[in-house]
Amino acid sequence: MEYAKMRAIAEQLTVYAEHLEGSWKVEIGPSGPFLAMMSPSKRHEGAVRRIRDQLNAQLSATHPGYICENGPEIEHPSIGRMRRPDAVVIPEEVLDEEGLTVDATQVLAVIEIVSPSNPDNDYGEKLTEYPAMEIAHYMIVDPRTGTIEVHSEPCKGRYSRKDPYIFGDKVPFGAWTVETAAFRRYGKAGNSST
Repeated sequence: MEYAKMRAIAEQLTVYAEHLEGSWKVEIGPSGPFLAMMSPSKRHEGAVRRIRDQLNAQLSATHPGYICENGPEIEHPSIGRMRRPDAVVIPEEVLDEEGLTVDATQVLAVIEIVSPSNPDNDYGEKLTEYPAMEIAHYMIVDPRTGTIEVHSEPCKGRYSRKDPYIFGDKVPFGAWTVETAAFRRYGKAGNSST
């Protein structure tokens, strides 16, 4: 199916989702547009906030005019994909433009926090789609296991570099560093990273 047709279906699904209970997102994956319920936990959102705050504190020095935000959908029509990462590093000015999506060619990095219900999405489909979109850096934070993967160097639709870390590490991510000592695992009490 051509991307314009998939995008039209995605827009119809978005309108439909506005009438449903709960929070929903629409993405375009390998099998076309789909509607997914979003029910991120507090720890999921806590990890997003910590990463976003840390990157925003560093971006003014490394990439003036860029910000880390959660929410905007990114799309790459030539490969027929539209995704809504947990956080993206993008030029701040794109948030003032008309429309719903950010062109993937403007995205420096994406961050996904693995949900307990659908981990294969972040480790499978998105791990092939983000390098195909030529997004330079992809961080996967997994509160189920207390692990982090940083993928970089996209080449021929794959990342040629993968660096593993655990909660508590100072994680190099592109030109930035993410301190993960305050990250929390799902189902674990208090400040423990285990």
